[in-house]
Amino acid sequence: MPETTDQTTARIGVLLVDDQPLLRMGFRLILEGEEDLAVLGEASDGAEGVALAAALKPDVVLMDVRMPVMDGIEATGRIVREHPEAKVIILTTFDLDEYAFAGLQAGASAFLLKDVAPEELVNAVRLVASGDAVVAPRVTARLLETYVRNGGAGKAAAPTPERDPLLGDLTPRELEVLGAMAEGLSNAEIAHRFFLSEATVKTHVRRILTKLHLRDRVQAVVYAYETGLVVPSQGLDY
Repeated sequence: MPETTDQTTARIGVLLVDDQPLLRMGFRLILEGEEDLAVLGEASDGAEGVALAAALKPDVVLMDVRMPVMDGIEATGRIVREHPEAKVIILTTFDLDEYAFAGLQAGASAFLLKDVAPEELVNAVRLVASGDAVVAPRVTARLLETYVRNGGAGKAAAPTPERDPLLGDLTPRELEVLGAMAEGLSNAEIAHRFFLSEATVKTHVRRILTKLHLRDRVQAVVYAYETGLVVPSQGLDY
């Protein structure tokens, strides 16, 4: 049965969705050791997770992908559609996991390996809650290279998609920033590359997300690969 916790003291509320009680216990102990984080509830399958997301309104959901009743991919899609204010982090056992990629396609904001170090877990939750960064951006980009453009490990490459007309709404600078985001660069790294302030980069990122109707940075990375703006290992195709 799902467990709930009073969320009145939490600045960043977290929902744990995983069918392994020991993993949930470990994550709870780590997260509740931080003053600005609190676990609002736990669920052992995706259906319970969707129900608790509706009841508890968490800021961040840590979501396993392989669970009974309803898997994490379907649960992620439902939570993102029904509660767009919640950010989902997919939990996976290895980085080049097609299920992790499916979770990103479903609307997850990032993914983490289940053996993540405690400090990385805490930092990831804070980053995703802030909306300013992608967790492990270069690993995310490598995952996308494998599954978006190559059709998955051992499969034929996907056909090149048509250019999205929405790209025409971006300025040349915004196209450059989007390309840098797709490479996995942080705001600071983008600022250094283009001789901009970080505040200016944040403004560009916000405008890009608005113009392309995207919810966060990782969705911008997915978009860049799926639309063919970025071709793996071959740079940008403007």
